Amino acid sequence: MAFTGLLLLLAALRGLPSAYCDELVQVTLHRTAGELKSSENTSPLLGFLARPAGPGRFPAVILLHACTGFSEHDTAAAAALKSWGYVALALDSLGDANMCAGGGGVTAELFDAYAALHYLTAQSFVAGNRIAVMGYSMGGIAALEAVDKDGIGRPHEASFRAAVTYYPLCQFSTGNLTAPTLILIGERDDWAIPDACRKLAAHESDIGITRVNGTGAPVDLIVYPDATHAFDFKLPPRRNLGHFEQYNEEAARDAEIRVRAFLRQQLGDQPEIPDTPNEPAQSGAEIRH
Repeated sequence: MAFTGLLLLLAALRGLPSAYCDELVQVTLHRTAGELKSSENTSPLLGFLARPAGPGRFPAVILLHACTGFSEHDTAAAAALKSWGYVALALDSLGDANMCAGGGGVTAELFDAYAALHYLTAQSFVAGNRIAVMGYSMGGIAALEAVDKDGIGRPHEASFRAAVTYYPLCQFSTGNLTAPTLILIGERDDWAIPDACRKLAAHESDIGITRVNGTGAPVDLIVYPDATHAFDFKLPPRRNLGHFEQYNEEAARDAEIRVRAFLRQQLGDQPEIPDTPNEPAQSGAEIRH
């Protein structure tokens, strides 16, 4: 990983409150594959690991970042997951690289997700059969791919228990998913088109994709009427490669509530006995099952 990315991770460790068991970890000694340059694949895969106090065995969530790379957004998500009772492993798949302009990076994050799954299942404090993957934008595409039975990148027999995807490109998924999946997207998203996610949730075919209704795990789709791409990033409104992005506090808060309820339903939030899932807060969001 690039030097500045390492500094960011170390700064995150110092800046988080109650940083018990929060640490920078080496997930793999060498990167395995992907769309990064070959010289970058020789570097180790590092991640920010946050875990609740106690011996565990805790359910866990692997976090895959957006194409802009690892940021405070990822450490904040890891801290929230830790407070809910989950081990969180936020991966730094790109270092200093920004993969938004040229595309690519999805395969790298996909392989990294499985490397992280292998890493976590070997930890004594993790419940190896209760691990989910959660991704944002590019990471959301990789998360969808990680639970796609007919996708290109299933490198291991191991599998994820659930997937959470923020504003992914849904048109590339076959819909034959191996785990329940939650998709959160804005109606005003002009980068990841919500209609493509509606077709995925309904198992309807799309351009170049044939889907069969009744196959695969269920997909829950939440569409926020006033939200854009990256609606949960606390940044000023901006144009990113011609696409409009704006923070939406109401959508971000509701999404967090729904993610927590979904994870409780799919993984439980206790070291041994899963708890009863919370009901998500009501909002103006469109809900599709």
